[in-house]
Amino acid sequence: MGLLTGKTALVTGAARGIGKSIALRLASEGADIAFTDIAEDEVFVNTLSEISALGVKCRGYVSNAADFEQTHSVVSEIQKDFGHIDVLVNNAGITRDGLLMRMSEQQWDAVLTVNLKSAFNFCHAVVPVMARQRQGSIINISSVVGVAGNAGQCNYSASKAGMIGLAKSIAKEMGSRNIRANAVAPGFVMTEMTRQLPEETLKQWCERIPLRRGAEPDEIAKVVLFLASDLSSYVSGQVIQIDGAMS
Repeated sequence: MGLLTGKTALVTGAARGIGKSIALRLASEGADIAFTDIAEDEVFVNTLSEISALGVKCRGYVSNAADFEQTHSVVSEIQKDFGHIDVLVNNAGITRDGLLMRMSEQQWDAVLTVNLKSAFNFCHAVVPVMARQRQGSIINISSVVGVAGNAGQCNYSASKAGMIGLAKSIAKEMGSRNIRANAVAPGFVMTEMTRQLPEETLKQWCERIPLRRGAEPDEIAKVVLFLASDLSSYVSGQVIQIDGAMS
């Protein structure tokens, strides 16, 4: 028996990166997995196969997380396919970095829409399902820059700070229905993208971190697992920073 046996977890933006690691970790503890991503490409198909190989039920759904109607439609489809949704992980996100004075309205709107509005969309669609079940766990994937800010990332920082406020507010609104909501705030994570950075740049980043290294995606996933499971049954409205003491 795993920590999540008998539960269904919905992970957004999970075809690759941190989202994929989260889906795999939750599946390894027995959760059936519904995941979404923007396109059904080779990476999407491979992720579906990897999760299914763990012996759980897994289905992938092509969905634009920033689209309100599309989100409600896909959540309805997931509920029909799985019967219940016990865990929601809002992971979908993008970056469009730039200094504030040079940032375009399009850069601002794109990041706030994909990162923050998508979390609202999925919470809006899933919370009624969890309320009828009288149980559920929502985990927003925020960032340390949502806590502390970062030059050149006003849009991203604002979106991630918003995800923290969203989780804290849902925790207060829905606690009486046994629905918990929390956020995790990763620091520097060693994804495929960051591994492409020049060695000297990576070294400089790691020197700023007391643990002297970036996090592996599965180290983020393990904290999400804790929040998804009954191990954290009295944890709600919290932000857990996973940054090697960087902040």
